[in-house]
Amino acid sequence: MEALLSSTIFVVLAEMGDKTQLLGMAFATRYKATTVLLGVLIATLLNHLLAVALGDFLTNFIPLSTIQLVAAFSFVFFGLWTLRGDSLDGEDKKTYFNPFWTVVIAFFIAEMGDKTQLAAIALAAKYHSLLFVWLGTTLGMIISNIIGIMVGVVLGKRIPEKLVKALSASIFITFGYIGIWQNMTNPGYKITVLSLVTLICAVYLFFLFRQSKKKQNMNEAK
Repeated sequence: MEALLSSTIFVVLAEMGDKTQLLGMAFATRYKATTVLLGVLIATLLNHLLAVALGDFLTNFIPLSTIQLVAAFSFVFFGLWTLRGDSLDGEDKKTYFNPFWTVVIAFFIAEMGDKTQLAAIALAAKYHSLLFVWLGTTLGMIISNIIGIMVGVVLGKRIPEKLVKALSASIFITFGYIGIWQNMTNPGYKITVLSLVTLICAVYLFFLFRQSKKKQNMNEAK
């Protein structure tokens, strides 16, 4: 029981204000809270099981920086996709990607190499209790993300749709930039990649702006 309680408390405290809690909040502005929560649960169960069972075995074959770079680029993608978005009315809309699997994949990637995954490895080594550490770290993630999801639901209902999309996209893209900056060691490559990502974001924003103006003009002409 000590392993279960310690793991739960540690992860709840560690996740407060962490990127995965903020991602849960961002997703909750787009999808139903139950969809987001279930996605977080499945992603965490899989990710933390991998952590406590394999320890650092995976990172011997795939560098941690590579995993975190993949996560960073995926955050930028999710941010741009959020700006494109669909109507936010508390229901999961029909999109190119299934909402549940979108959340699962995003959270699974986000947790790779994150401090809670590393904590799961350390706690499993300390307590020699795979099951209770796995359940404890998962429970801690769910508790912290329930808080984030509740905030996201409130924001989605009280703030204008365009502002919600902008805030959600900003969260994703900011973490993407931070991840790229932290995990690319070559300064030249780092600046080049960030400049390229910025250019892509700017072009995409311009494209969305043109689409929005065109749609507005068509509505005014009717």
